[in-house]
Amino acid sequence: MCGIVGYVGGGAVSEILLAGLKNLEYRGYDSAGIALNDNGRIDVFKAPGKLGNLCAAAAGKADKLPATGGIGHIRWATHGKATVENAHPHLSNDGRLALVHNGIIENYKSLREELEQEGYVFSSETDTEAAVHLFEREYKKSGSLEAAVTAGVRRLKGAFAFCVMHQNEPDKIIAVRQNAPLIVGLGKDENYVASDIPAIVGKVRRIIYLNDGEIAVITRNEAKIYDFDGCPIERQPEYIGFNPEVISKRGYPHFMLKEINEQPDIVRHLLQDAYAGGRETPLLPKVNIAAAAKAERIEIIACGTSLHAAAVAGFAFEEWLKIPVSVVAASEYIYRSCLTDEKTLTIGISQSGETADTITAVKRAEERGAHILVLTNREDSSIVRHAGSLLPLKAGIEVSVAATKSYTAQLTCLYLLGLALASARGSLPPAELGKLRDELRQLPAKMEKALSEDGKVKAAAERLKDYRQMIYIARGVNLPTAQEGALKLKEISYVNANGYPAGELKHGPIALLDENMPVTAVLAPGGRVYDKMISNCEEARARHAFLTGVSFDGDRRAEELFDLLLTVPSTAEIFSPLLLNLPLQLLAYYIADLLGREVDQPRNLAKSVTVE
Repeated sequence: MCGIVGYVGGGAVSEILLAGLKNLEYRGYDSAGIALNDNGRIDVFKAPGKLGNLCAAAAGKADKLPATGGIGHIRWATHGKATVENAHPHLSNDGRLALVHNGIIENYKSLREELEQEGYVFSSETDTEAAVHLFEREYKKSGSLEAAVTAGVRRLKGAFAFCVMHQNEPDKIIAVRQNAPLIVGLGKDENYVASDIPAIVGKVRRIIYLNDGEIAVITRNEAKIYDFDGCPIERQPEYIGFNPEVISKRGYPHFMLKEINEQPDIVRHLLQDAYAGGRETPLLPKVNIAAAAKAERIEIIACGTSLHAAAVAGFAFEEWLKIPVSVVAASEYIYRSCLTDEKTLTIGISQSGETADTITAVKRAEERGAHILVLTNREDSSIVRHAGSLLPLKAGIEVSVAATKSYTAQLTCLYLLGLALASARGSLPPAELGKLRDELRQLPAKMEKALSEDGKVKAAAERLKDYRQMIYIARGVNLPTAQEGALKLKEISYVNANGYPAGELKHGPIALLDENMPVTAVLAPGGRVYDKMISNCEEARARHAFLTGVSFDGDRRAEELFDLLLTVPSTAEIFSPLLLNLPLQLLAYYIADLLGREVDQPRNLAKSVTVE
């Protein structure tokens, strides 16, 4: 969750750290801090809340210090409230060692008790502070930062990425990775450490991805890598072609709106790549189709928005492949008595590739012999190391915390995967496969048409913005669409919105319906559940609920029934989630914006959830 940045070199250290943290702010905004190594002392600046508070606290001070290196941190709170005391960097009792951390130290309580008995004084509620005092103790024994960190990490359990520095070694940073992402950026007479590429974009072209169980010793002229036993590791840097423009808003008021409008092009490029050269079936070069097609059952594991994409795929795969499909929340997977074995295709979905719950679940499935297929937006991420097959989302950097374009990319890739497997298994006739392919190819243009109606959505948002709770309903393949729409509204506007199967409305939620509880229904005319959806909406109207519908163009029954109606071009029911989701994304965006919410950085949320 948290974001880390480190720098050693001759540049403006505080400016570099703050700029790096700005590009990592999507990872957390409960507090922020930097520590500067000023050739003989460490100066720390911290502030609760967003990065702007830290910039104000450090203004006119940090930039005047003659620092040769420093570390910075953006916090998403786990242990301890969002206070200045709990903000990183943390200092050792002697004030000579500073540390920033992303992750959770599971055995911090026992370590804290041990260190307190030895006289170490704790000033925060965090698990992280146990590590800084542990490293201080080891430094007193060895007089070497490298040796101290190497000895200390062997005592730690859990997930952690650290940047550590000591005032006696001003030109050095120690970086540590264990179940939390960390990269090293190599420049000329300067080097960087960061949780993610955006922190160092435009600064370096060469990077080294640290693996679990590795320590990097970084100076301005080199970066050496060791394992936790101190054995050296040779690794060639990779070159990145990263355009800083992708993390700009390009004239949009928020990243979320920009990313919503990028979706047609993302889908278009995915389809062009899959059907390049006039192919009849999708080409997915990093997927072992033969191994995946042999599966007798499929399980799809994901969290949050990705779980909704998984649920849509569950409907499509069962229809196309004629085998059982289970969709499981990653956070619950390890507690189930699953039937996962070598006959299982396990699909793990994680936009960041660093989602701790999903990685843990995938590891468990891997142990049980399943073929692991991973969908991720980051081919360099941790989850990929467990993949027998890989399906890259190719959505580009998604800055807004609320997922939009990555969700659409997930749906598109899952559809392509389903059609490729159906072809390999012979579970759909060629004519049907061709019809589905042709329908899929039409979707980018239809998405552009749907997004061009954003003025109607904004007008709907004006009508709905004052409600403090909402119900979303759907059936079949669009139930996840309704749930995703409710989640988006909940995430960025803080409206208590919940998605339900429409048939379940009468089994409890209908008790909530009155003029103060609006209902939003997602419909696909011509589909197998349309008539029942209309009946469910009539039931809601009979209870005086304000009705909003999201349906296809020309839906006459909906025009007569709903108080508000948002429409998209028609398509096959199985592909309708790709289109019907768009007005719901825009509706959530405009309601949040009208309410004055911080759309791109909703409270309590982070883009990458790297803790369980």
